[in-house]
Amino acid sequence: MTFTVFPAIDVRDGRVVRLRQGDYAQETRYAADPLALAMQYAEAGAQWLHLVDLDAARSGGFTLGPLIRRIVADTKLKVQTGGGIRCADDVRDLLDAGAARVVVGTVAVRAPDSVLGWLTRFGADKLTIALDVQEHEDGSWRLPISGWTTASGRSLDEVLEVFSGSSLRHVLCTDIARDGMLSGPNLDLYRMLHMRAPALELQASGGVRGIDDVIRARAAGCAGVVLGRALLEGRLDIAEALAC
Repeated sequence: MTFTVFPAIDVRDGRVVRLRQGDYAQETRYAADPLALAMQYAEAGAQWLHLVDLDAARSGGFTLGPLIRRIVADTKLKVQTGGGIRCADDVRDLLDAGAARVVVGTVAVRAPDSVLGWLTRFGADKLTIALDVQEHEDGSWRLPISGWTTASGRSLDEVLEVFSGSSLRHVLCTDIARDGMLSGPNLDLYRMLHMRAPALELQASGGVRGIDDVIRARAAGCAGVVLGRALLEGRLDIAEALAC
């Protein structure tokens, strides 16, 4: 299985930002322009870019279509993107804008039957299901929605069961407690998911500090890793990560 490194660009109000544990009140802004940063990653050898519309993730209405078109036109990057995807027309519009893969989170949790239909309509390689989790006191993993601002009442086990036996291929899993914290990825979580659904191409997200975490995520069974703050703050070199 090919291992993919996804440099991430999160955009809010047109700026490159990172949140801590998904908290919109804990935002760090970076000087880089989203397009310039994407070009920098492409020049370093990246093949994929993970692009998130944070405003849309919370309230719907994806706004980065023009940015996707520029990135696709000016670089050779394949763009995996999401934030506020609520219906099939949203998926179609992003694919028409040049996205290679669309990330679906809230709808996959709230209305998974709809997403099962999208997998048939658009193809399994065009969709990534985002399963963003918080561990509860009883040890269960719960899935908040709407930019991690609203409890869904659904568990990770429940949603995985709905998609079992489907054509689902790509899953992005973030341990919210580690997102933007540089505390290391939750390798136990990824090992568990890989054992439960070994056919899925699992993308690790949240907590990566350096090259050792990238290597460990691959060893845990992940097919890819999303890199955000560690790249933006120079703790990890994109070329070194790609060499893995």
